[in-house]
Amino acid sequence: MSPILLAIIVVTLIGLLCGAVLAVASHFMSVPLNETEVKVRECLPGANCGACGFTGCDGYAHALAETPGTKTNLCVPGADAVAKKIADVLGVESEDVIEQVAFVRCSGDCFNQKRRHEYEGIESCRAAQMLYGGEGMCSFGCLGFGDCAKACPQDAICIENSIAHVDTRKCIGCGLCAKTCPNHVIELFPDIRRVVVACSNHEKGAAVRQKCSGGCIACGLCVRNCEQGAISLVNNLASIDYDKCVSCGVCESKCPVHAIKLADFSGSHRF
Repeated sequence: MSPILLAIIVVTLIGLLCGAVLAVASHFMSVPLNETEVKVRECLPGANCGACGFTGCDGYAHALAETPGTKTNLCVPGADAVAKKIADVLGVESEDVIEQVAFVRCSGDCFNQKRRHEYEGIESCRAAQMLYGGEGMCSFGCLGFGDCAKACPQDAICIENSIAHVDTRKCIGCGLCAKTCPNHVIELFPDIRRVVVACSNHEKGAAVRQKCSGGCIACGLCVRNCEQGAISLVNNLASIDYDKCVSCGVCESKCPVHAIKLADFSGSHRF
């Protein structure tokens, strides 16, 4: 018998033996599937964003099936429709989901923010931040290189006039953009809110004005004119107490730099 033919026979026999061992092992060592977990997993959208607080959709499905009391309304991207499906599978009452949307807390676009130098390097916000903090004078603002846009699974973010913008009609509130932003200027909040502060700078007013004409200067006009007492200045930046805010829009009209925005941030982000 030729050496080549002998080698082929030996390798084939080893392969058959290994296959048989694996088949026996898979039979005796297999873990029974939890049918409830499988059904719940089929209900989830598969975004694997972690907004539910678990390690992706698989982790959430496992917790719902194995841990009594796990809430059925934690899937923000799936919204009420997914919560209803999960509740039907588990045989419990459906809970309402508080839909969320991302908002960029910065007004420092190319018209408002001054540039201190021209950045030449990797087109990445994180890379720009590590190299002198990016092009803009304001070290608190959006860096504008689109790391958030690359991370968004719904193509809901674009870079326009050197700043990120969120299309709330596409945003599913997964939070991946907020986790990606190195300056933490993207915030998730319930889409029922109507008033936001589009600035993240905590410097004093004079310093802010030198860098960005759209930044909060902590003048206090919004605080003094809010009849609900819903606004305060925290570390030189306007902060809104949404338990008191009635979305009247007075603060927006009084803000001299238009750092406070009033708008409908809800969108059609439903699976």
